[in-house]
Amino acid sequence: MASTFRRYRVMSYTTGTTLLVLFVTLALHTFDLSAWEHIKIFVDVVGIGHGIVLYPIYMVMCFNLVMRFRLNVWLLGLMLFAGFVPGLAFYLEYRLRRKLYPEGLPTQ
Repeated sequence: MASTFRRYRVMSYTTGTTLLVLFVTLALHTFDLSAWEHIKIFVDVVGIGHGIVLYPIYMVMCFNLVMRFRLNVWLLGLMLFAGFVPGLAFYLEYRLRRKLYPEGLPTQ
């Protein structure tokens, strides 16, 4: 079961990081339009990576975690919503780690 949580954790950090990068670059676009010419390709690549590749894998890891640990369905909805709100994936991963492994993650 620890390997299931580790896979979820890796995808949570990866998806959350790409979402934060997208949020920051799009906020930069709002404040400085001249920078958009230089970062447009970067935003396209990160956006496609997040939306088409990483988020579906993250959804599968969330579903796998909920089924393996027999968690509530509303928690699955919250986990899937975390892929849209910058920073929520990190917080939710922290709360799940504290709930599922109160003594810390097992080493093996």
